[in-house]
Amino acid sequence: MPTVKLVLEYDGTCYAGWQRQPDHPTIQEAVERAIHQVSQGVASVIGAGRTDAGVHALGQVASFRTERDWPASSWMRALNAVLPKDIAVRSTTLADPSFHAQHDARGKLYTYRILHRPTRPTVDRAFVWHIYRPLDEAAMQQAATSLIGSQDFSSFEGSLTANENPICHLQRLTIIRHDDELIVEAYADRFLKHMVRAIVGTVVEVGLGRRTPGSLTEVLRARNRSAAGLTAPAHGLCLMRVDYE
Repeated sequence: MPTVKLVLEYDGTCYAGWQRQPDHPTIQEAVERAIHQVSQGVASVIGAGRTDAGVHALGQVASFRTERDWPASSWMRALNAVLPKDIAVRSTTLADPSFHAQHDARGKLYTYRILHRPTRPTVDRAFVWHIYRPLDEAAMQQAATSLIGSQDFSSFEGSLTANENPICHLQRLTIIRHDDELIVEAYADRFLKHMVRAIVGTVVEVGLGRRTPGSLTEVLRARNRSAAGLTAPAHGLCLMRVDYE
């Protein structure tokens, strides 16, 4: 059976995240429904990451197996013709039969957008976290740098999960200013549930003067979610890219 690899873009505003849930619309459900609609076949779609409710993606990767022997370009055209307007297939390839979008992933890049200005947003309100208070950007970057490395990120894991490995290799955590926006870029081999949002919320508390930059080392050592700061709103987060090599 052919294995199809998809790169997906979606606005997560109206969805309860990636993973299929009863009584709630999800990205996985919408993609599986579209596959059935165009091929009359049932497919289980595997995502590289289970983005939370309200989280967006420009480069989510998914894979599924199918009995249809179609070229990759046909899948892209067919799926984009029936998917909701807030989900799109950016590219399709026929992958090795053993390819697994989640297990084969070697790195993921997330960005988090903070709008830092006195006035609230309108056009981008579903994609940025608006903060109007002064922020110490140098302190935020100092705090972010202290989290880089292969470490136990239990203190930044949102809710209890079946995950038994809290070690992630956070290779990059930078804060970049673009006009009125602060862009937080996070790249790691893997992320725990709510990890990026918890890191962003904690780093923002440093920027607001509620924590010192050096305190994040103690937060890591605590291995307890209560030691870290607030969880940043979901709508500022976007999965940009998934790497496989």
